[in-house]
Amino acid sequence: MTTSRSHHLVDPELAAALEEFPSFEMNAETLAMVRSMFGSVDTPADDGIARSELWIPGPAGAPPVRVLLYRRQDSGDTLPAVLNIHGGGYVIGTPEMEDANSSAMCAQLGCVVVSVDYRLAPEHAFPAAIEDCYAALLWMHAQAAELRLDRSRIAVVGGSAGGGLAAALALLARDRGEVPLCFQQLIFPMIDDRTGSTSEPHPYAGEFMWTPASNRYGWESLLGAAPGGANVSPYAAAARAENLAGLPPAFISVGALDLFVDENLEYARRLIHAGVPTELHVYPGAYHGFQMTAQAQVTRASNSDAMQALRRAFG
Repeated sequence: MTTSRSHHLVDPELAAALEEFPSFEMNAETLAMVRSMFGSVDTPADDGIARSELWIPGPAGAPPVRVLLYRRQDSGDTLPAVLNIHGGGYVIGTPEMEDANSSAMCAQLGCVVVSVDYRLAPEHAFPAAIEDCYAALLWMHAQAAELRLDRSRIAVVGGSAGGGLAAALALLARDRGEVPLCFQQLIFPMIDDRTGSTSEPHPYAGEFMWTPASNRYGWESLLGAAPGGANVSPYAAAARAENLAGLPPAFISVGALDLFVDENLEYARRLIHAGVPTELHVYPGAYHGFQMTAQAQVTRASNSDAMQALRRAFG
């Protein structure tokens, strides 16, 4: 790889992945190819976690929603629960992509995990994805007795676009008042459609993995219109919310070289100013999706920080 404006800032343990991972720009021409790259994930045959594929009632007038349910095989107790939302720029991805993370939360925290297969843009623009996620949350709450989960300890977790949906879902749950959330965990969340369209990231952000051009395509696909315009719903882009008071405690983590670092810092600041208990981590030398380098120290630190925060949230 040739020297670039930010390559010298990349954590040395993360640099090798930039050589191995194929570079691409997300757009209408590359969408099918990128979807095929993330189309299948091998899951472990026997790790003590029971996995179930279920179809649950979708939003009114919409198809049923597919979810993957994770529970430790040795647990018959009433447990806290996580609604896990996969990333993919709102245009790619499946809950199978989150298998390692879902099973790790299930195993280490002893919680029930529901991973949701929401509808993707551009075929399904806003509000399809967020309403599918809300349908999964409603189902978890309504079926708590059957699922043996604690209604008072339901957290929402997501990374990238999944983090954006998690943040929007926390807003939607607050405003509809049907399901209380105890925690929102936002991993480098994609929450502001204006980034790379009407506002520019800092000069060292967004060079790797997820670029401003890809970001514009993801947001245009979700919104069905050019990003950065007026009247964008906060349930599409959580950074557009005017009032953040009354939201559940938050955990936000992001790499210093991530395209989303400025919007994440600003959202954390606003949460704190609104009286929402907020934990924020910024990892030096880390770009978007850095956790694919599983053995890097910064990846292990970020995974540990996230897991410990959920453990504290569940008490």
